[in-house]
Amino acid sequence: MKNKGYKTAVIILAAGLGTRMKSDMAKVLHKVGEKPMINHVVETATGVSTDNIIVVTGYQSDLVREAVKSSKEIRFAFQEKQLGTGHAVLCAMSELKEHIENVVILCGDVPLLLSETVSLFIEHHKTMKNVLTVLAVAVNNPTGYGRMIVDDQGALIKIVEESDATKDEKIVNLINSGIYCVDRSFLNRALNKLTPENAQGELYLTDIISIASNEKLKIGIYIGQDADEVIGVNSLHDLHQADQILYCRQGKTS
Repeated sequence: MKNKGYKTAVIILAAGLGTRMKSDMAKVLHKVGEKPMINHVVETATGVSTDNIIVVTGYQSDLVREAVKSSKEIRFAFQEKQLGTGHAVLCAMSELKEHIENVVILCGDVPLLLSETVSLFIEHHKTMKNVLTVLAVAVNNPTGYGRMIVDDQGALIKIVEESDATKDEKIVNLINSGIYCVDRSFLNRALNKLTPENAQGELYLTDIISIASNEKLKIGIYIGQDADEVIGVNSLHDLHQADQILYCRQGKTS
């Protein structure tokens, strides 16, 4: 019997330094609770797929690999230069096993996401027969996050990053969690179409939305019920917040 994650791979993006952390340590090595952020994310991935998990490393690659070495079935990809999230995923594609049909992309600095949520997300993607599904949440303050831009029917058109958003787009409070489930063949094709034509001069993974939309492919949104699960840790303030949420969560379950 195949395991529950058969035909689904998980790519974890963990290459960045995280300059806003005010530390020389790789961002994903900062601890939430008793362990580095990256370990929380690997545990989430293991709860979804034990068959094909790829961690993309870059800054302090050896230390990040050392942190997760006890996890079985982990493969690694190396992003020598941090040229954007799209480039990071591109670096990982060669590590996908041959039988993989769908790819879940997680962020190494989003440590509170639960395996149960990701499992529901994947099931939604498969049930709806989407080519691409994005995990989104509604928040009171969307500052700093990519905005989910939808049409009059609620279909996702594109994701606009904060630095590229217009005044009207910045008002949108449905945000991108940075978590995707994508058909492998489309992902491979779309990554090779990305261009660095944006304010950061990087290859944005979010641009695969526009590519899918232009190709008239089926794009879906799965709205998570708990915005706390997708908090991204980009500063010491965020780290403290994540630590407090985890503490409260563990208190409820103990």
